[in-house]
Order: sequence, then structure tokens, then C-alpha cells
Amino acid sequence: LGTGIGRDDFNADKLRYHKIILMADADVDGAHIRTLLLTFFYRQMPQIIDGGFLYIAQPPLYKVARGKSEVYLKDQAAFEDYLIQQGTEGAVLRLGDGTEIAGADLARVVEGARSFRRVLDAFPTHYPRGILEQAALSGAFDAGRADGDLQLVANTVAQRLDAVALEYEKGWSGRITQDHGIRLSRILRGVEELRTLDGAVLRSGEARKLSQFAGGLKEHFTTEAQLVRKDRELPIHGPTDLLKAILTEGEKGLSLQRYKGLGEMNPEQLWETTLDPDARTLLQVRVDDVAEADDVFTKLMGDVVEPRREFIQQNALNVENLDF
Repeated sequence: LGTGIGRDDFNADKLRYHKIILMADADVDGAHIRTLLLTFFYRQMPQIIDGGFLYIAQPPLYKVARGKSEVYLKDQAAFEDYLIQQGTEGAVLRLGDGTEIAGADLARVVEGARSFRRVLDAFPTHYPRGILEQAALSGAFDAGRADGDLQLVANTVAQRLDAVALEYEKGWSGRITQDHGIRLSRILRGVEELRTLDGAVLRSGEARKLSQFAGGLKEHFTTEAQLVRKDRELPIHGPTDLLKAILTEGEKGLSLQRYKGLGEMNPEQLWETTLDPDARTLLQVRVDDVAEADDVFTKLMGDVVEPRREFIQQNALNVENLDF
């Protein structure tokens, strides 16, 4: 760049290029590398950012093709957006009471299911996802629920689990634990199977957020629903069933290529998607609030661990796209 390095030695007048583009892989590793590079420029060459000379390239993570049509997609979120668009086309969600949801209304329900899944994935892995989902739809995590209603909730969760289970796997029952949690059990092939949602998880921050997303979905999944698309009917017992079915339908007939790195693209693809000035997408790096930016860089990229730990603990429940 010809400018020197550091706040004292940097000379912007010697800058050889007025468009500096950071190119990194579109996956999580690339995001980490890009963060390190941004930290370097912010700490050592801030005038490049202030002058509007720093940009971030937007290489695709996926290429999807259907017939002769090809589309490049920037990241996992864009890929799911595409699959949802394709999967909801011509699809109808038929609820247990006969109500049918399609088009933009169906897309909104699927997006709600997508947000529900993100929160569900934040729970510790030893809690079965299917039980957490049915518990949320039964109101087990509702903040306004009275303790006296917990047995009714436990019974409802057991009934919903039976509705999902195969005929020979039914027989769930629920009861309240001493710490005001829920214990679910059934006899399967002569052996008792136990699953517990302890009182701590029912009152956790993750549970509160899951309850918020479940609130807008409960009415659609009071009983078994059906996803109807192209003369096929798929049973739907909850938000994750719906999301999985839509993504599967959207992926049918697609040819998919995932780029692990920029080096996996042939020169023509790299030019077409990332380098061509007439077609590429660039993000200009700007700092609108210097004090806030400095605080974030100090917390997340500094040498002191404790502020970073506190930041993660305080904001973990607010994250929507983690490592996409």
C-alpha cells in the first residue's frame, strides 16, 4: 500500500490504491479471517477506513442450478431463503381445522419456524429437540403460567408426543418434579424411557425466548397439519417439521455446489461473481460511531478475556445468525 503502518507512521498521502478490497472465503473461517483483517485496518490504518477506501468482497458460498438457470448465493442464510422461496411455491399448509395457508402467509409462518429453530438449537444438546418443541407449543415455557397449571402442561406435552410417535412407541405420561420441572416417561420394549425438563430450563432465558416465538406458531400446530404440494401430503407436527419439509421440497431438482474457498472456483466463476466491476457486489467499510466501534473492538478483539466473556453471556440470546 506504500503508507507505512501504525497511527504514528501511517501516511495516507502515500496510498497507492483508493479501493482496497478484502477477499475471504464465504464460510465461517472466512468470516473469522475477515474480522482479523478489519481489526488490523481499524487499529493500524484507520485513515483508510475514514477515507472510504476499504471494501469487502461478497463471494458466493453456493451455486444452485435448476435446468439452465443458475443462481449464486452469498451464504447459508441466503441459501435457506432461496430454498424457502422455492419450497413454498405452490405449497399449502392445511391445518387440523381445515384452514389453508399459502403464498406470503405461508412464507411468514415458515420464517417464524426458522427463528424458532434457531432458538431451539441454542439449548444444551442433552435436551431432546422434539420434546423441547412440543413443550414450547404446550405452554411449558410461558412466563405467565401459574405453577398449578404445570401438571396440565405436562399432560399436554405427553399427548403431543404420543401424536407424533409411531403406534408402538406411544404411551407417554407426564408429571411434575420437585423443582417444578416436567418429567416425561414411557415404556418402550419393556424398558422405561425418561426425559426431564428441569425447573431451571423451564425458567431460563432460552425458554423465555422460545416461548415468544412459539406464541405466534401455536395456533397452527394444535393438531397434526398437512403440507400439500404437487399432489403430495406430508404430516406436520410442529415448526421444525414444517421448516424441514419446505427446505426439502425447495431442494428437489436442484444441482448444488458449495464453495469451501475462493480457490475452488474456476477463473471464469471468480470473475463473474466476485471480481467483475460491472457485476460484483462490494460492501464499503464505514465507522459511523467511533466510540461504539472502539468499544466493540476492545471487548471482542482485545487482550482482556473477561469483557469478552461478559459480552457473549449478555448477548447470546439475542443472536439470530450464529456462524453462518
